[in-house]
Amino acid sequence: MKTNSESLGHVSCSLGGRVVAGSYRTCRLTYTAGFHGIDDTGSIKVVMRYATDCGVPQFDRPQAPNYTTARASNGARLQLRYDPKDNLRPWGKTLHLKVVQGFLREGDRIDLTLGDRSGGSPGWQVQTFMEKTFELRVLVDRFATYSFERLPDSPKIRVVAGKPVSLVAVAPTLAAAGEPISVRSKLEDRWGNPVGRPRKTVFPAFDEPGNYTISVKDARTGLAGRTNPIRVGRGERFGRFWADLHGQSEETIGTNSIGDYFRFARDYAFLDICSHQGNDFQITDGFWRKIQTTTRNFHEPRRLVTFPGWEWSGNTALGGDRNVIFREEGGPIGRSSRALLSPGQAREPCCPTVKELFARLRDCGREVMVIPHVGGRFADLTRHDPGLEWAVEVHSAWGTFEWMLADAFARGHRLAIVANSDGHKGRPGASYPGAATFGSYGGLTCVLAEGLTRECVWEAYRARRVYATSGARIYLDVEAEDGIPMGGLLNLGFGSGLAFRIRVCGTAPIERVEVRNGMQVVKCFRTYAPADLSNRIKLLWEGAEVRGRGRQVAWNGSLTLSGNRIQGMTPLNFHNPDLPCRQADPTRLDWESITTGGVAGLILDLARPEAGQIRVETDQTCLEAGLQGLGVEGRTWPLGGLDKRISLYRLPAAAGPAHCEFTFRLPAGDCRQGDNPILVKVVQEDGHMAWSSPIYVVKT
Repeated sequence: MKTNSESLGHVSCSLGGRVVAGSYRTCRLTYTAGFHGIDDTGSIKVVMRYATDCGVPQFDRPQAPNYTTARASNGARLQLRYDPKDNLRPWGKTLHLKVVQGFLREGDRIDLTLGDRSGGSPGWQVQTFMEKTFELRVLVDRFATYSFERLPDSPKIRVVAGKPVSLVAVAPTLAAAGEPISVRSKLEDRWGNPVGRPRKTVFPAFDEPGNYTISVKDARTGLAGRTNPIRVGRGERFGRFWADLHGQSEETIGTNSIGDYFRFARDYAFLDICSHQGNDFQITDGFWRKIQTTTRNFHEPRRLVTFPGWEWSGNTALGGDRNVIFREEGGPIGRSSRALLSPGQAREPCCPTVKELFARLRDCGREVMVIPHVGGRFADLTRHDPGLEWAVEVHSAWGTFEWMLADAFARGHRLAIVANSDGHKGRPGASYPGAATFGSYGGLTCVLAEGLTRECVWEAYRARRVYATSGARIYLDVEAEDGIPMGGLLNLGFGSGLAFRIRVCGTAPIERVEVRNGMQVVKCFRTYAPADLSNRIKLLWEGAEVRGRGRQVAWNGSLTLSGNRIQGMTPLNFHNPDLPCRQADPTRLDWESITTGGVAGLILDLARPEAGQIRVETDQTCLEAGLQGLGVEGRTWPLGGLDKRISLYRLPAAAGPAHCEFTFRLPAGDCRQGDNPILVKVVQEDGHMAWSSPIYVVKT
C-alpha cells in the first residue's frame, strides 16, 4: 500500500529560513511525481491565501518583476495561468500549471520558478507583511479529472520585517497636568512591519494645560518621531481610548493566529480596545470556543479591553456584512451560512437573513452590539434594528464610505460613527494596505469612556460617545450647550438656536473643519484666510466605482505644468513605497494610484503662486486649468461613480496650525422637523480625517 506522499508525490522549495517582507527573490518549487504520476491534461495548483499581496505571477515579460516559468524533466509541455479566485477560500490565489502534450511518470519532476531572473527580472516579490508560516500550498490533479488533492507537506516560509526606516511613538491622548507621561514607541520597516521590540519611556510632566507632542529618538538607529497630540488639562469628563473592533486571523481569512492578533493589538499597535471578527461561514464550533477563550485571556482592565464576536457575512441581498460584538463571553453564533463548513463543524442553526440574525440576537440573553459595514459585501441599511445597531462604520482598510452615513441619515437611523481596520494582515490598529488592492490605511475609533473597563467602554458605545478617524490619533471634542457630548440627544424648542463647542488637536496641519447637518455642510471653519494662501496647491483624486466589490478606481496618470515650475512635492496616501510619485523634470510628475472611496493626491510647492497652467491626465479623465485666481475653494471635476472627483485648490504656507477651538451657533431656522444629526468632520492637510458621532437635535 502506497503512502499518501508516495502516491501524490512531494515538493521542495529553494527558499528556506527567513525571507524579508516585500523583497524580490527567486523561489524554485520542485515537484516530484508520485506512484500515479500526472496524466495528460492533469494539473498542479500552487495556491496562496487571500490576504497575501505577493507579486502576481506573469509569463510573457522576462525582464519584468514576477516572471514565472516551468519546465518538466521529461520534456512534457506545460501551460501556466494565474487566477486570483480559482480555489476554495481562503486559498484562492492560484498559479495553475497544466501538463499538456505529455504526462509524468513516478519520479519525473517539474521545476516551477517564481521570479525567474534569467531574462533580467528582479525576481518575485514576497508579500509585504510578516507571517510565521507563509504557505505555498500545492495540490495535484493526477488523474486529469479536475479533482485536486493536497500534498501533505507544502513549503512554508517565515516572512520577517526588513530594516527600520521610521519610528512611531504613541502617547495618551489625555494627560493630567503635573503627571509624568508614558510614551510607547516602535520601529517600522518601509511596509509598516514592526522591527524589534517596542519600548516604553516615561517623560516628565507638563505643568500647564495645553496641547503638546513629545519627540522620541532611537539611539541605535537615529530614527526619530513625534507622538500624537497630548491634551493636558485638569478634570476631563471622559478618558480617550483607542479601539479597533474589526479584523481577522489565519483561522479564517487573515494572517497569523488569533493569539498573535491580540498580541499585536496590545504590544505593537498600542490599542486600548480590540475585538476579533472572523467570517461566520468559516468559524467552526471549536474555533468559536477558542475565540471566546482567547478574548477572555487577553482581557485586562486598564490595559487592554477585549470583546468576543464574529462577523455575520450574509450576502448583500439578505442584509450584508455586520460585526456582532458581545459584552461578555458565552454568546451564540448565528452564521449566515455554512459555506465552508460541514453540519458537524457548525451545529448551531444558521441565520441566513439579517432579520433572522436580529431575532436570534434579541433573544440570546446576552448584551450585544451590531455594526453594519462595507467589506467585500456591504450592509443594506434598509434592514435595521435600533436596539442592536448602535453604530455604522465609515472607514476601514477597504476605503472611506460616507455614503453609508447618507443611507443611515436618510432612513432616520440614530447611529454612532466608527472606523476600524477590517485588516487581514495580522496588524489590528496599525493596518497598512501594502501592495494589494486595499485602498486605505485602517481606521481607528476613539472611545470617550469614564475608564478602561468593559463596563465603561460598553456604556460609551451604547451612548454613541465615540468618533472615527482614518487611522490618525486626532483629538476631537464636540459638545452642545449644557455639556451634551457627541452621541447625545436633545430637543430644540421653537425659535431657539443651539451653540456647539468644537475642539480639534490634529496630527498634522488642519485644512478645514466642517459642521454638518446630516450630509449637508452648514459651516466650514479654516485655520487660515484667503490672504494667507501661498505658492502651495493641492491636487486630490477620490471616490469609488460602486458600493460592492469592484469599487477600486485606477488613477494612474501624470501632471504637466506650463509657465511655472515644481520646487517641491508631497504625495498623499501613496501607500505602496514601490510605486512612488515620480518627477521627470521641474514641470512633470507621473504616478500610479488607486482609491476605494478614500482620497489620494499631491501637494505641490510652485516657483510662483498663481502663474501658468496645469494639465492632469489620468485613467479617468484629462483636464486643464489655469492657476491664476485659484483660491481656497478651488475647482472640482465630478466624474460619476460613488463621489469620484478631482479637486484642485490652494493652501497656506506649510507648518500651519494643528489645533483649533471655536463655537458654532446653529439657528433653529436651519433645522428641519425631526432629527438633525449635527456632526463634525475634520480634514488634515496630509489626507487624514475624523468624524464625530452626531448630536441628534430633534426639532418638534
